[in-house]
Amino acid sequence: MPDILDRLYTTILNRRGGDPATSYTTTLFAKGPPAMARKVGEEAVETVVAAMQDDRNAVIRESADLLYHLMVLWADQGISPADVFAELERREGKSGLAEKAARKG
Repeated sequence: MPDILDRLYTTILNRRGGDPATSYTTTLFAKGPPAMARKVGEEAVETVVAAMQDDRNAVIRESADLLYHLMVLWADQGISPADVFAELERREGKSGLAEKAARKG
């Protein structure tokens, strides 16, 4: 995992339980999972829009926002980046169609 993701996740964990007046991350934790999930959705849509407009720089910025908000949601749910990367490793080398079909069973 890239070091920046480790550092970002650690920062997110350290902000949990802090003062919402001083930290956007803490504000998200205070609002709870529904607000966090909405932000993930908003950032995903903004990433899609940027891609459809063929705006490379906007895709980069929105992707960073999406990753950040996703990691806040992971932290709230007790999921670490390592958990997600382990799932990606489990899927590595498998057909996406086969993997998706296996989830339906």
